[in-house]
Amino acid sequence: MLFQGFPGVATAVGLFALVWLIIFFTSRGKPVVFDPGGEHGEFGKRLLPMYLDITKFVLGLAAGSIVLLVGSLNFNQSNGRSLKAFASPLFLVAMSIIYGVLFMILLALNYEHHLHHPNDPRSYTLFQYTRNQTLGFSALLCFCISYIWLIAAATE
Repeated sequence: MLFQGFPGVATAVGLFALVWLIIFFTSRGKPVVFDPGGEHGEFGKRLLPMYLDITKFVLGLAAGSIVLLVGSLNFNQSNGRSLKAFASPLFLVAMSIIYGVLFMILLALNYEHHLHHPNDPRSYTLFQYTRNQTLGFSALLCFCISYIWLIAAATE
């Protein structure tokens, strides 16, 4: 093992690759459009705020979990627990934050580009679509799996 949290990082990278492959193969050959129903600007009115709010909520929970776990273990040394047992799930939580932040930034940038170039067929490509979907779902999956892993590590 390269370092204490390596299994967590490897899990996050493996999940990302698996999710990307699934989304790519299920999306291949289908049209990629931002605005539902072809109404320009509709995605920004309804879906974009909802996606960003859900991601912000998950990121807040993830960041709070890291702070709470690290803080409580550092201030309560009497129980003899080490952070080493929690390294992998903490890295997985951290990767969910990284994926979530990248999802929000790239989705907003892609949508802004689409708004400025609505008639350009390259304004939102299959690559961008699958990347954004993969980042969003990977953030959520990493968060969920990290909590399961944290529970397992805490109850050992």
